[in-house]
Amino acid sequence: MSTTVEVTREGAVARVWLNRPEQHNALSPELGAALAAALHALAHDGTVRVAVLGGRGPSFCAGADIGMMKASGNATFEENLAEAERLGGMFAAVADFPRPIVGRIQGNVLGGGMGLLCACDILVASDDSRFGLTEVRLGILPALISPYVIRRLGDARARELMLTGERFDAAAALRAGLVQHVVPAAELDAKVEERVQALLAGGPHAQARIKTLLELWNDTTWEEYRSALPRVLAEVRGGAEAREGLAAFFEKRKAKWMEGR
Repeated sequence: MSTTVEVTREGAVARVWLNRPEQHNALSPELGAALAAALHALAHDGTVRVAVLGGRGPSFCAGADIGMMKASGNATFEENLAEAERLGGMFAAVADFPRPIVGRIQGNVLGGGMGLLCACDILVASDDSRFGLTEVRLGILPALISPYVIRRLGDARARELMLTGERFDAAAALRAGLVQHVVPAAELDAKVEERVQALLAGGPHAQARIKTLLELWNDTTWEEYRSALPRVLAEVRGGAEAREGLAAFFEKRKAKWMEGR
């Protein structure tokens, strides 16, 4: 079993840790495969309500492993293609996770680390974090992560950051809408926990449908999206979770999905 990714459980919350602290959690083939496998397993675990993605050590993720990058220069096209497809599957595993994912961000977040970050739903960063789409300064490009970066930042901001490779601080990340929350490093875990508890207050089926709805927005035309909404709402309103949520509201009690909180 790989030790490059560590998963811990606290009830309905799964905490997924990139675990190469000495390498600032640089993305190796082993880490990529382990992360994808861990998230796929959690996605099929109905007891998981929220996942938190973090990095052990001083950095969340400093990008691709430098050894892997060096080796790719001597690899064949087919070898590079196969590795790129495997790495793309890792980013997709984060983006396609059916329940909310909170990113716990500290230290350096560079290159592929930005892809992991942008694939999460809610991001909490420490004020000492540093970010950058630095691939262009190595003569390469952020191809695999570009869909998640553009979706997160929009074309104009993503374009500038991809083309320049400039690094920026947490305050700039907050202004750009890259992260939703920036706190002092000592308060990072408390803020992450606050967001986790806020997510646990929501209906799990409704949250899954919200994520599906957001993907539909990205993947369809305006008219296709708008025409799908009445059916989506009707399906959810008629479901058991909606009936329980409304009953709890009128009976002034907690909904069943909040029991134990």
